[in-house]
Amino acid sequence: MGEFELIRHYFAAAPCAQAGDGVALGIGDDCALLALPAGEQLAVSTDTLVAGVHFPAVCEPFLLGQRSLAVAASDLAAMGATPVAFTLALTLPTVHADWLKAYAQGLNLMARQCGLSLVGGDTTHGPLSLTMTVFGRVPAGQALTRSGARPGDLVCVGGELGNAAGALPLVLGEREAAVALAEPLLAHYWSPPPQLALGQALRGKASAALDISDGLLADCGHIATASGVSIVLSLEQLPLGTALQGLLGLEGARQAALTGGDDYVIAFTLPPAHLAGLQAAGWPVHVVGRVEAGSGVSLRDHAGADITPRTRGYQHF
Repeated sequence: MGEFELIRHYFAAAPCAQAGDGVALGIGDDCALLALPAGEQLAVSTDTLVAGVHFPAVCEPFLLGQRSLAVAASDLAAMGATPVAFTLALTLPTVHADWLKAYAQGLNLMARQCGLSLVGGDTTHGPLSLTMTVFGRVPAGQALTRSGARPGDLVCVGGELGNAAGALPLVLGEREAAVALAEPLLAHYWSPPPQLALGQALRGKASAALDISDGLLADCGHIATASGVSIVLSLEQLPLGTALQGLLGLEGARQAALTGGDDYVIAFTLPPAHLAGLQAAGWPVHVVGRVEAGSGVSLRDHAGADITPRTRGYQHF
């Protein structure tokens, strides 16, 4: 099967590749054309996933299809953007029809859940890797960035932490667990739901935001650096799921939450006046710390002692 036949058969014909809101021209020409409403800006982000680095070299392609787009769409959520479209650059060692069919089905499922239209990409031969570029729109001047945190703000997260890190030994076959513990952790690893609605709800309220991909400590460090502030996290306030604690115990769950990464939950700083309103509206806002004058990130125990670990999170190099 040639490159263009592959694209037409598995991707161009998928429901997610049909023209959607904001897409003036999709797959078929040298470029796609996106149409933005007046007064809105284009948000763009690219993520690459490499076999053996970001996911197991042998895994279920349907699940990989969901995960590969979800982790990219999470960047749109972190900026408060409304999803519009995405492209896929797919590098394959070999062409297997069953693998491509299952991968495209998983990709289409996540695309439909996120409201993203597939508008183009590329295919080539080589070691398995997946590069997604996602496009969103956001009202001019309202995008959430990493640089707005101020002393006095609360540090919050949009849900439980550590579930994907807890799932990793299960994904790699390094350990087993009862179904009740394994299923919710594996679901979070393979299909982390991008918090798109929460990101949009935080526009005009959160002072800074990002999605947690490398671990809470490491990613809060990005906000601290960009904003020129100090972030103090509280060990006792980490939101931990029952499945994670059942698998790893309390201390193991805390370690996974702090440094494990792959959560794809939004971490954000918030002026205290906005907290009650967001929680009353049903948003999963958990306070995990505070912003102070200074620099860097620290972790405190219940007595206020500094217990910041040496390892902060995933390192790409």
